[in-house]
Amino acid sequence: MLKRLIIFLILNFLALGLGSFFTTDGVASEWYATLNRAPWEPPGWVFGAAWFTIMICFSIYMAYAWERLENKKTLITLFVIQWFLNVAWNPMFFEFHQIGVALVMITSLSLLMINIAVRYLPKLHQQTWLLAPYIIWLIIATSLNIYALVYN
Repeated sequence: MLKRLIIFLILNFLALGLGSFFTTDGVASEWYATLNRAPWEPPGWVFGAAWFTIMICFSIYMAYAWERLENKKTLITLFVIQWFLNVAWNPMFFEFHQIGVALVMITSLSLLMINIAVRYLPKLHQQTWLLAPYIIWLIIATSLNIYALVYN
């Protein structure tokens, strides 16, 4: 279990690092500074704290899932899709300014994470709560993306 946890921590924090590569410059850009943003957007430090918590919880969840699920191919396929959508949203939004495409991506990611939670709930029971921070944050982030699309 510890070996898998370490692997998922590395993979998830790699995704976080790649995403932040685009986010850091994007948040400091003139484009983002002039963007009409939602009044409920949290302060910048909350994003880092939220993603740190999400990646810890998601890594623990994935380590449990790896141990308990028989069909690891489906689990890994869903994980890879999640990983790609998570990383790719950042350049799509901050670098390419494709707010609509980013919205499709984050909505897809949200639905995927809800699907993972529901799909594996019978096998992972209480561990499914480890996905709650991720799903809640995705709902918030999706609302921010919708606001940016509608008001810009």
